[in-house]
Amino acid sequence: MIPTDREQRGPTLLVFGKTGQVALELQARADVIALGRDQADLTDPAACAAAIRAHAPAAVINAAAYTAVDNAETDEETATLVNGTAPGAMARACADLGIPFVHISTDYVFDGSGDAPWRPGDPTGPLGAYGRSKLQGEDAVRGAGGVHAILRTSWVVSAHGSNFVKTMLRLGAERDHLSIVADQVGGPTTAGDIAGASLEIAQQLQADPGKTGTYHFSGTPDVSWADFAREIFAQAGITCEVTDIPGSDFPTPAKRPSNSRMDCSATTDVFSIFRPDWRTSLSGILHNLKGFTT
Repeated sequence: MIPTDREQRGPTLLVFGKTGQVALELQARADVIALGRDQADLTDPAACAAAIRAHAPAAVINAAAYTAVDNAETDEETATLVNGTAPGAMARACADLGIPFVHISTDYVFDGSGDAPWRPGDPTGPLGAYGRSKLQGEDAVRGAGGVHAILRTSWVVSAHGSNFVKTMLRLGAERDHLSIVADQVGGPTTAGDIAGASLEIAQQLQADPGKTGTYHFSGTPDVSWADFAREIFAQAGITCEVTDIPGSDFPTPAKRPSNSRMDCSATTDVFSIFRPDWRTSLSGILHNLKGFTT
């Protein structure tokens, strides 16, 4: 089961990231040392590795990343440094210390073709700079040779920062009609659920290093962005009509995968972590946002 309550999980757990969606949820669920950019800048991979050696934690979770998908198209060098080189340096430091490393990755490492859920061992084929940078990070983590779990996820939302849920709440309150992409399908995943899964995986890797590998974790059921928006409005009590449009009607600098469905069966089989129902998790986000601006 995914833990939901704040709890001490033994010796120190080190988290890269402090203000991001998953990092904030990790701090809400466990006693961790969370490193912000001022303490561990991911554009300085050597400093990240040095932070791990200095803290000598029981395990490390990398919840920090360059996530500006469109900006990465014109700043691939920085995206690759943060998403590719830095995780490799972290993983090597963890390997040297003999501690587990949990690295959060993305569905963007795939090309988004077809309609079958992506399995961890399926061929990768990123469509853009962001996906390429994240794939380089995965390869570097595996290449370090230490105990690790690469946890690919998709469509991350929470009550924090900027994400689809908060954008829909704002636009839905302002307008009576929205056109939303309907030919991109995936599993919305709350940052809280990702944090819970990451903590559980880190704990299990300490007990059983043989669980090292690449895994998928996303919310269920799979849904289009348009239908996701409809559920957000329904739960929030917002009257806003949604019209389905193809992704081609909403061009972006970086191409989005059409198929972000993920096969999470290995995560269930190995860690007994099941896909969370994002509709239930969404209600928790909306509850947390009550009384706050979106």
